[in-house]
Amino acid sequence: MSNSDEVQKAQQAQPGGDTIFGKILRGEIPCKFIYEDDECVAFHDVAPQAPVHFLVIPRKPIPQLSKASTEDEKLLGHLMLAGKKVAETLDLKDGYRVVINDGKLGCQSVYHLHLHFLSGRQLGWPPG
Repeated sequence: MSNSDEVQKAQQAQPGGDTIFGKILRGEIPCKFIYEDDECVAFHDVAPQAPVHFLVIPRKPIPQLSKASTEDEKLLGHLMLAGKKVAETLDLKDGYRVVINDGKLGCQSVYHLHLHFLSGRQLGWPPG
């Protein structure tokens, strides 16, 4: 999928309702988790943007980072540390990038908070 396709999907996506991640969490869509605990799961992205590209999503349905509340503070830190554990398991010792898309301008196409972890090649700067 091209970058312009992702931008178009983000422009059309709307917050609210059920998401693909909700269906994955309920087991309605099969998914092989590479990590899971009581608060989150991690799995490889189906449309990877780097040789290694996995997602970490909370079990709690937070639609966007900008919609998280102060009561989510511990969970947000937990998501980062869960991603770090997966990165260690995948031996990403040369580094990785963590991306959170928020809203239309942030190119968010699924309104269930998720962290992208990308690695396996030199990533460019600036992103976007």
